[in-house]
Amino acid sequence: MRASVSASSAAPCLPCLHSHGNGRAVAAAYAVAACLVAVTFLALAALDPRAQASSWFLSSSSSSALSSFSSLQPSGGGGAAEHLLVTSSSYSDDGGSRNSTGKEVHEEVQVGGDDLLLSLINPSSGRGAPQLSVTPPAAAPELEPTPAALAPPAATASSDEVIEATPQVPRRRDVKLERLELGLAKARSAIMEAIKNKDKRPPLADKDYVPMGPIYRNAYAFHRSYLEMEKLFKVYVYEEGEPPVFHDGPCRSIYSTEGRFIYSMEMESRLRTRDPDLAHAFFLPFSVVKMVKMIYEPNSHDMGPLKRTISDYIGVLSAKYPYWNRSLGADHFMLSCHDWGPYVSSANGHLFGNSIRVLCNANTSEGFNPSKDVSLPEINLRTDVVDRQVGGPSASRRPILAFFAGGNHGPIRPSLLAHWKGKGEPDVQVSEYLPRGVSYTDMMRRSRFCLCPGGYEVASPRLAEAIYLECVPVVVDDGEYALPFADVLNWDAFAVRLRAADIPRLREVLSAVSPRQYIRMQRRVRAVRRHFMVHGGAPRRYDAFHMILHSVWLRRLNVRIAARG
Repeated sequence: MRASVSASSAAPCLPCLHSHGNGRAVAAAYAVAACLVAVTFLALAALDPRAQASSWFLSSSSSSALSSFSSLQPSGGGGAAEHLLVTSSSYSDDGGSRNSTGKEVHEEVQVGGDDLLLSLINPSSGRGAPQLSVTPPAAAPELEPTPAALAPPAATASSDEVIEATPQVPRRRDVKLERLELGLAKARSAIMEAIKNKDKRPPLADKDYVPMGPIYRNAYAFHRSYLEMEKLFKVYVYEEGEPPVFHDGPCRSIYSTEGRFIYSMEMESRLRTRDPDLAHAFFLPFSVVKMVKMIYEPNSHDMGPLKRTISDYIGVLSAKYPYWNRSLGADHFMLSCHDWGPYVSSANGHLFGNSIRVLCNANTSEGFNPSKDVSLPEINLRTDVVDRQVGGPSASRRPILAFFAGGNHGPIRPSLLAHWKGKGEPDVQVSEYLPRGVSYTDMMRRSRFCLCPGGYEVASPRLAEAIYLECVPVVVDDGEYALPFADVLNWDAFAVRLRAADIPRLREVLSAVSPRQYIRMQRRVRAVRRHFMVHGGAPRRYDAFHMILHSVWLRRLNVRIAARG
């Protein structure tokens, strides 16, 4: 199990007297003076607005707290800190409130009177994710055992090895890191100001696109955050590792998001830096899909070789560079669209518990933490000419109410197929396989709602396919799936979320959406599509590549790294 961060107050100042003879009184006086200095320092730090910056995310999932190690301590004002952003990761246990269409009703939450960027499902079940202030552990002699504060999480049943964290030596004041953290503090302040004054300011100037409308939680704050990212954020891509396992990935498959991001990151010039001292975040450029293809023994069900590859890679980086050790991986991120991505990330305790994991398999019941991790959209690309795969007719030219075709596997699909497959309902087309000559894409273009249940895992490429073809997506799950870019996008504005228990009421729920409401939703699907686009050439502003980086950027803002030992 992973240790959670506790928001405890500062430890009391207790003088340690180890002097002998007549020097004992002098030592006591020095100790008391040191305590007074420490108290004064803490009082001044409390007045520092950067020290009072709050957590950027508050997860509504009550199933898991923010996972980290006890060497990561919360900073800022403790329990009085103001939470600015929240994410909706799951349904509430009590069912929450529902509207006439059976969708979950999101409630707007206010903390301290300030508008939030996001909304929260059943805020009473939420749990605050304290901001991380990362400090290096104290030094220990080489022959002494690893301190408990540095020990990794206990090995799970699926783990085949025990990870040990090596204590670090004290390091000098890092001026470059201080400069980076100061820049991030200024960006936080600018975004906080945008959140508070979203209704008092005109839209920000932008030559390409100005986010507006109900598809966003807070369009003005998102725009300010995106512009701050473009102005400041720098990512360093480790050059160690050889293709195809590293610096490579699939670009034309169901896992194409993984390969496309790795490729785009390699080609990136604006947000990438070649100087690691200038980086705010560090990308681990391995491909789990390529590992499965090159390293995994088919049908062996043994992930050990994959885990050892990742563990060894991090070991090389931590021995060669200081960046992993100084933050315990909290400013590093990995990306995987393979179903096994979450499991192989447990190869290193800090990678699983501290690092930003960008995953298609964003299942909150399996350790995905929306306050720290990023949900990656699963996009099945078959060609580089993506622009020809988008667009669809208006609502009046879509005679099918709901459509799904796919294999009968996973926890949701058996129920869907049992209730609606082969029922002879012309307006609800549900099947495992389409008849010969029937186009899957054409069926989606003829449907008003496209059902997107997960398969073996929670993510489905149908979500992006529906958005591409302007078919309103219906996410069928019980809230375990953390939807992509939900820290920015208001999914209720352009999608329907249906519980598994409501599958028998599918027609009733979808028919309750009026023609006028559907036209609005379809228009919003068309507007949000730009954020899911993957282009054949260079990435474009506000596309899927930059939205992924923006999600990493937000989570990096939630981490502070101490610039001194």
